[in-house]
Amino acid sequence: MARTGEPRTSSRAPYGARKIPRLQAGGGCLARAYLCGAGVVALLAQGPAHRGRTVVHIVIMGCGRVGSTLAHILEDRDNTVAVIDMDPEAFRRLRSSFKGDRVTGIGFDRAVLTQAGIERADAFAAVSSGDNSNIISARVARETFGVQRVAARIYDPRRAEVYERLGIPTVATVRWTADQMLRKLLPEGGEPLWRDSTGKIVLADVAFSPGWIGEQVKSLESSTMTRVAFVDRLGQAFVPEPGTVLQEGDVLHVVARESDLDRIAAAFAVRGGEH
Repeated sequence: MARTGEPRTSSRAPYGARKIPRLQAGGGCLARAYLCGAGVVALLAQGPAHRGRTVVHIVIMGCGRVGSTLAHILEDRDNTVAVIDMDPEAFRRLRSSFKGDRVTGIGFDRAVLTQAGIERADAFAAVSSGDNSNIISARVARETFGVQRVAARIYDPRRAEVYERLGIPTVATVRWTADQMLRKLLPEGGEPLWRDSTGKIVLADVAFSPGWIGEQVKSLESSTMTRVAFVDRLGQAFVPEPGTVLQEGDVLHVVARESDLDRIAAAFAVRGGEH
């Protein structure tokens, strides 16, 4: 278990990602899949500690619906959990069998955090109802107590980019909810599969002209100045290798700036000199 001051590894996870098919790479490495409804869980519970089932300690600020659900999920994964909330009545959301600590107080108060075990914590989640409280507590956890794996829920999507620059991963609740609603209201492919917290970078599936069938993916990428993240072929997703050839029925998923999607769609719609 990591102690305060020790270097910790940290890996980013995509925010707002829906569950995508398993990705297979040539080296046998599997890319992670994430569920947006459990975005904070994905940020905190992935990595070596989870894979090796090593018990880690996680502190959660906020015992609302998200905080209590998060606490139950993490405890079910054999982690130790402490939950902080200003309102003692909030702990009623925790199940009677919850074994973790319930700490009443302000989530960015150092004494309260210490009582919750922040000095031995491997991760910290700020999921209260206040953006300012969430970001302040996340910064205190990282900058004062050396917890590297932190995540903060943010309601105002305009603040997400600022917080990302501060090195605090965020889950933008409002933007993610809007994206999910749009995906259910608009035709398939009308909305990206994933959008980063700034709203600028997206993962989207883009249709391509039959003229590309039989061509290598790398040729399409070079001709259209686009990066194909993975190919979905008959329900199986894989990362294209240098010799991967496009087949009929393939679904291409690209990572790009959202402002470039129209250009990419137009480029994919023609092959070479086709018009």
